[in-house]
Amino acid sequence: PKALPPMLRLSGLEPFYLDPAVVKFVNVGERCNVAGSMAFKKHVVAGNYDKMLEIAIKQVENGAQVIDINFDEGLLDSHATMRRFCNLLATEPDVAKVPIMVDSSKFEVVEQGLQCLQGKCIVNSISLKAGEDEFRRHARIVKRYGAAVVVMAFDEVGQAATVEDKVRICTRAYRILVDEVGFNCNDIIFDPNILTIATGIEEHNQYAINFFKASKILRETLPGCHISGGVSNVSFSFRGNTELREAMHSAFLYHGIQDGVDMGIVNAGLIPVYSDIDPELLKLIEDVIFDKNPESTENLLTYSLTMSKDGKRVVDDSKKNEWRSKPVKERLQHSLVKGIDEFVEADTEEARQQYARPLEVIEGPLMDGMNVVGDLFGAGKMFLPQVIKSARVMKKAVAILIPFMEKEKALKIEEAKARGEVTTESDMYAGTFVIATVKGDVHDIGKNIVGVVLGCNNYRVVDLGVMCPPEKILAAVKEHKADIVGLSGLITPSLDEMVYVAQKLEKEGFRIPLLIGGATTSKMHTAVKICPRYSAPTVHVLDASRSVTVVSSLLD
Repeated sequence: PKALPPMLRLSGLEPFYLDPAVVKFVNVGERCNVAGSMAFKKHVVAGNYDKMLEIAIKQVENGAQVIDINFDEGLLDSHATMRRFCNLLATEPDVAKVPIMVDSSKFEVVEQGLQCLQGKCIVNSISLKAGEDEFRRHARIVKRYGAAVVVMAFDEVGQAATVEDKVRICTRAYRILVDEVGFNCNDIIFDPNILTIATGIEEHNQYAINFFKASKILRETLPGCHISGGVSNVSFSFRGNTELREAMHSAFLYHGIQDGVDMGIVNAGLIPVYSDIDPELLKLIEDVIFDKNPESTENLLTYSLTMSKDGKRVVDDSKKNEWRSKPVKERLQHSLVKGIDEFVEADTEEARQQYARPLEVIEGPLMDGMNVVGDLFGAGKMFLPQVIKSARVMKKAVAILIPFMEKEKALKIEEAKARGEVTTESDMYAGTFVIATVKGDVHDIGKNIVGVVLGCNNYRVVDLGVMCPPEKILAAVKEHKADIVGLSGLITPSLDEMVYVAQKLEKEGFRIPLLIGGATTSKMHTAVKICPRYSAPTVHVLDASRSVTVVSSLLD
C-alpha cells in the first residue's frame, strides 16, 4: 500500500489530521477542565453530568477541534469521574466526533480515560520529572493504547523556564521516545511551558520570548513534533479582567503560531480577532510579551485600571453602537466581521430595498464582508471560532433574501413562457450544476450560498445536501445530465474524500468540469492532490462570490 504522508492523525468518531498545509492551529477546548472552568467544576462536584456534557457540546460548537478533559481536584474521585464522563461522551455524537485530550497529573487517571475512549486521543501528559525509567514506562503504555502524547518540559530538577532548558529537556525526551520506545515522531506534542508574564518580577519578563524561541528551535530540530500549551497561563497576572486576558491570548497566539505553535488549550469561543484589539491596548500587550522596556508591565497595569472589574473598558454606552449610524453596507460588513446577528435581519431588508435585485445584496455588501473575514483568517488575525460566527450571520442574512429571489426567478420564467421563448422550465437555464457536501462532512453554509448565487444567475442547481457518498453524487450527475459538478467541505478529512470522488468520476468516464470549494480546500491541494486524479478541468473556487464567473467561463 502507498505510504501515507507523515502528520499527526487523531480521531473521535471522525478522523482529524493536523496537515500543516491546511490546519495552522488546533483549538483544544479547555472548559471541560476543573482548573479551566469554575462552571464545569461546580457541575462536576455536584455530579451533574448532563450539564457537564452541555459544556462539552458548546465547546465543539464554538470551534474546539479537540476537547481537553481533566478532573484533577483534591476532593474528587478522579478515577471514577474520568471513566464515567468518558463513557458519557461516547453517547453524544456531537462531542464524540472530535478527538479527546485525556488530561491528568495522575497517570492512573489517564489510563481510566484511555480504557474508555474510542478513536485516537491525546494523553496530557508525561514528563521526565520522575526520571527516565518512569518516563519510558508511561510512554510504552501510551503507545500500546495508540494515543498521541503531550510531553511537558519538566525533568528531575524541575520546570524549564529558559530557552536552553526547554530545548535540552524536550530533546532528551524526544530521543528516548523515538530511539528507545519507538514512538511515531508525529505523535509527539511538546509543551515547553507557557508561563505567566507581567507579574512584576523581573525574571518573568522573558517568559513569552523564551517560549517562542524554544518552540521555533524544537520545530526545526526535532522532525515531526508539535508544540502546544495552556494559553491562559500567560495572562494569569490579570485574572478577573476577562477582556484584557482574552486580548493577551489572541496576541500571544498570533506571534506563537509564526514560531511553530500549532496547538493550544484555549476557550475556543472567547478569542478576539487580533486586528480588532484596541491599538493602544495591543501595543501595551506586545510590549509586555516581547519585554520591550522596563515599564511595560507597569504601563499595562495602569491601562487595566481604566477597565471595570468585569473586564470591560469604562466607556459611554453610546459609543458601543456607533457603527449603527453608518451606511447599511458598512453595518452589514461590521455585523459579519464581528459575528453580530442582532441587527442583520433589519439591515438586510433595508439593503434589499436600496438595490435593484436581492442578489445584488449578496454579491455586494454581504460578500464584501465575508471577503474581509477570509482575509483576516488567512493572515492569522482571526481564528476558527470567529469565522464560524461570521458564517452564521451570513446564513441568517441570505435566508431573508431567498424568498424574494425565488419570486423573481418564477416571474422571469412566466414572462418568458408568455412570450413563447421557452417551452419548458429547463430551457430557461444556462446549465445544470450538481453540488454536494462530501461524505463525512455536515457543513453547508458556503455550499448553500453558491447554490443561491448560481440559481439566481440562470443556472439550474441540484443541491444534494450534506454527507453525500460518491455513489450518490455520480448518480445525480447522470440523472440530471449535469454540465458541471461542485464538491464542498469544511473539515480536513473532506479533502481525501474529494480526491476519492474525483477518482470515481474519472473511472466512470465523466469529462465535465469539477469545482472544489470549502474552508479547508486550497489551490495547492486541488492542483497537487485532485487534478492528477481527474482529466477534465478541475478548479478551486476561493469563495462563493467567484462561482458565477468561474462557471460561466467553463461553460462558454
